[in-house]
Amino acid sequence: MNEAQNRIVFEDVSKFYGDVLGVNRVNLSVPPGITSLVGPNGSGKTTLMNLMTGLVQPTRGRISILGIAPDDPERLFRVVGYCTQFDSFPRGMTGYQFIYSYLRLFGYAHAQSSELAMRAIERVSLTDAAGRKIAGYSKGMRQRIKLAQAICHNPSVLVLDEPLNGLDPLIRAETIALFRALAAEGLHLIISSHVLHEVDVISDQVILLSNGYVVAEGEIKGVRDEIEDHPMQVLIRCDKPGELASQIFHNDYVVEARIHKDRQGVLVKTRDADRFYLLLNKIAQNGIEIESVAPADDDVLSVYEYLIGTEESTK
Repeated sequence: MNEAQNRIVFEDVSKFYGDVLGVNRVNLSVPPGITSLVGPNGSGKTTLMNLMTGLVQPTRGRISILGIAPDDPERLFRVVGYCTQFDSFPRGMTGYQFIYSYLRLFGYAHAQSSELAMRAIERVSLTDAAGRKIAGYSKGMRQRIKLAQAICHNPSVLVLDEPLNGLDPLIRAETIALFRALAAEGLHLIISSHVLHEVDVISDQVILLSNGYVVAEGEIKGVRDEIEDHPMQVLIRCDKPGELASQIFHNDYVVEARIHKDRQGVLVKTRDADRFYLLLNKIAQNGIEIESVAPADDDVLSVYEYLIGTEESTK
């Protein structure tokens, strides 16, 4: 296998939507492993993902996904799995039926479709809910069943748009472990995330985008080890927000903990994401039902500006 057949390659790629710039003059050669796309809204992350998956075609330039052009969907989606941040499920289907029907449309026989569906559902820890209708799933469960669909046909490339949003702490940790295992198997994982803790923990390399341009790319290790100037803000949905707030507020790495205005969750600011997530894991096992954990920051500029500053400081 030559290098192009084991990489995602963009050669002078631009995409314009009429007069609106999506991305401009992108040149990338992405190796296997976990690559995070980082940048504020409108920076070009979604356009880049849609170009990789053939959902939009470049205005100019050439794209190669392991040697396959994205305008060849029959070949492309044999090697690519795509998990968008948007929910769209056929009415009335169970989790198992959703994955099984996708595999049948893919051309797999009944027995193989059933086996692959259950294997994917098991990998995302949804075996107990496989027979339940997706309409009754929580946000986190819907995220996981989409991920199961993306991996069920054993692709070599996974394109994942905000895949950890809405997951509770335990499932979030399991999902990150799954990403690391898939990367160790030699897969390419392209992950869009605006949660700095996630970028730092899971990424082998990072691509920074600004206004449609790639402004930096490569290995960025130990991103923002000290976040005291920019505490991470998280919204935790749970059944006992008052009790949760009281349990976490006395920790010195928690800057703020207050009940959300809808009384269904707690807004937390923390200086130490690692210790905070470990604390949530313990709390989740001791009487408080945590439904979801999601970033609460309205924009990603602080993350983006920090990363740009980190990159520039090394030049």
